[in-house]
Order: sequence, then C-alpha cells, then structure tokens
Amino acid sequence: MIRTKILGTGSYLPPKVVTNADFEHLIDTTDQWIIDRTGIKERRIAEKGTWLSDIAIEASRSAIEMAKIDPKEIDLLILTTSTPDQPLPPTAIRVQERLGLKNGAAFDLQATCSGWLYGAALADQCIKTGFCRHALIIGAEIMTGVVDYSDRSTCILFGDGAGAVVLGRSEDESGFYSHHLYTAGQFMDVVEIAGPGVINPNTHENLEAKLHFVKMKGKELFKEAIPRLVSSSREALEVNHLTIEDISLYIPHQANLRIIEAVARRLSIPMEKVFINLDRVGNTGSASLPIAIDEINRQNNLKKGDWLLLATIGAGLTYGASVIKW
Repeated sequence: MIRTKILGTGSYLPPKVVTNADFEHLIDTTDQWIIDRTGIKERRIAEKGTWLSDIAIEASRSAIEMAKIDPKEIDLLILTTSTPDQPLPPTAIRVQERLGLKNGAAFDLQATCSGWLYGAALADQCIKTGFCRHALIIGAEIMTGVVDYSDRSTCILFGDGAGAVVLGRSEDESGFYSHHLYTAGQFMDVVEIAGPGVINPNTHENLEAKLHFVKMKGKELFKEAIPRLVSSSREALEVNHLTIEDISLYIPHQANLRIIEAVARRLSIPMEKVFINLDRVGNTGSASLPIAIDEINRQNNLKKGDWLLLATIGAGLTYGASVIKW
C-alpha cells in the first residue's frame, strides 16, 4: 500500500513574548486567573507590519531544508490559515512565488484551527493517487490581528506562529495511516469573526460593533470540544486496531489545557504521553499541530515505528484525528 510520510518539518515563532503579567496592565485579569482557566503562561506576538506570508515562508524554508529536496520538486502547496495577507489572491501564491516553487498548484484552505490536519489529509490523498509527488502543508496564523484586547475572554488565548511539513511517498511502513475529519455546522456561531464579508460589509457601524474581531462562546465550545476530540480519537485508534498502550504520543490542538486534560482522562491516556506547548505559545490556530510536530521532531523525541495520534478542534465546528507511524 502506498503511504505518505513526513520528510521534513519546520516552524517559526515571532521573537516577541507577551506574558500573562503583561495583560494585567491591559485588562482586569491576573497571571493565575489565566493559568487556571487556560494553562497559558505566555504567547508569541508578531511585530506590526509582519505579513502572514512572512512567517509561513520562515517555517517552510526550515521544513524544505530538513526534507533535503529541491524546492522545485514540490508540486503542491496548501496554506491553511484564518488570517491571510488579504482576501485575494490566496496567500499561498505569494508564499509559492517567494520560495521559488515553480511547479504545481498552490492555494489556501480555511478550516480554522483544524485547517492543517484537513490540509494534510488532502495532500495525503493527492500523493497516494499520483496527483503530486511532494506537498508542502503550512499552518500559519497572526491571530493577534483579529483579537479585541478589551475582551479578556479571547485576547489572552491566542498567539502567532507558523508550522510547515513536507510530505512525500513512504518507502516503508511509516506515514499516515488514516484520517477522520468531521464538521458540526450547528455550532457555526460558537467561534466566529462575523465581518467584514458579504453578510456584514465593511461599514463604519460594523467596525464600531467590532465584528472584525474573534468572538467565542467559551462554555459552549468547552462542552462540545471534549466529546468530539474523544470520539474522533477513538475512531482513529479502532480503525487501525490500536490501543492507547500502542500510542507513543498524543498530539492535540493546543487550545486549552483543561480541554486537553479532560480528553486525556476520557481516553485513559497518561499525561506523560500528551504533548503540551500551550503554556509557551498559546493557541496558534491552524499552526498549532505543525508547530508541535516540528518541536517534537527537532528534540529527537521520536523513534522509528512510534505511533502518533493527532487530534484537532476548531470553529465550525471542525474536528478530527489522524494516525501516523513514524
């Protein structure tokens, strides 16, 4: 059976660090209040004037260098983001041009925080069917550009960053084994940026109403996220005839430590097997999973044959899980 494997990983985090203590001067909050409710201690913030394509390119260059392939061999580029440089053309095209990729397709994919896993699943199928040979899948966000810094329920959560992975055909049993992706559209208003768009045009009234900032129904999201992460993770295990004991590392979307801990309890996964970097980077949206994978990879924490279980949840609600054999 043809499989798709990870050939190289890369990530980029802006150098500017904003701690919980910094928020104490902006809003009614404390360091401990934020830690207790989210698990976040600090996050990275892109400097003013930084484009989404800038950080996507930094992560991509690192991934391509690790993959040891000529950039011209990449014939599919998928950029997953909720914060593009501009509405059109797709930011992926600017990234493709600046990286010097001369072959194949490049486009943006918007599935919110689940975007990178959706993009990886799509690229996996493209490689398996022969549509392309090498794919560059990027998750990148400048979430701090769409948060309201007077809303303590959201502004404390997000950070900026980018992660990228180069995919190609596997020569052995390593690679992606399955993907299990879902959408629960009845919850589309749980997390949203309502404008500007066709429904809510770019008017003075809509700007004053702050429709261009992310809004979140936190309690409802918490309630719905846990069972969906659990169900998709269990399905991924069952399809591949794996147990929790077989999994070397569980890599969930880094949204909220309380959600991650609750999912781990329901799946009976010991926290030593759960990857966490949320405390240092916050919620980086669609960049969350590829940043995590790159960090794990570069710390040499994986050995050949390790089973990884990835899980994600995002606005929509989009959610799902994938299994990788390293």
